[in-house]
Amino acid sequence: MQTKTASCSCGQLSIEVNGAPLGVGICHCLACQRRTGSVFAALAAFAPPYAVTGKATEYLGVGDRGSRYTFRFCTVCGTNLFHTEVGAERAFVAMAVGAFADPQFPPPEDSVYDCRRHSWVLLPPGTKAYDKDPD
Repeated sequence: MQTKTASCSCGQLSIEVNGAPLGVGICHCLACQRRTGSVFAALAAFAPPYAVTGKATEYLGVGDRGSRYTFRFCTVCGTNLFHTEVGAERAFVAMAVGAFADPQFPPPEDSVYDCRRHSWVLLPPGTKAYDKDPD
């Protein structure tokens, strides 16, 4: 089974997962834009188990549809490395794709909150776009 490790900018916090991602997507919601400081969040979901090394601080965020997410940030550099959905912690962990520092990482399959996508952001061919969150 293939192991992948994502880490924060300073290397203090890392998370190791096994296997292929359950899915890769991008989110253009305003909360993700603010949280990442970018115009979208690129995320990959992985099945547990996963191993965290280092110290994280947590932030509880609420999505547009009321779902609650626990975001984990590095206590040193502030990188938002991963998050879980409250009540679904045993189902998946979502990780920032950029934290893998792997240019060969699979492209997104889905794009959510396309209604908030910046007009100059072009989606990779084959990416399925949803106006809001399809869940």
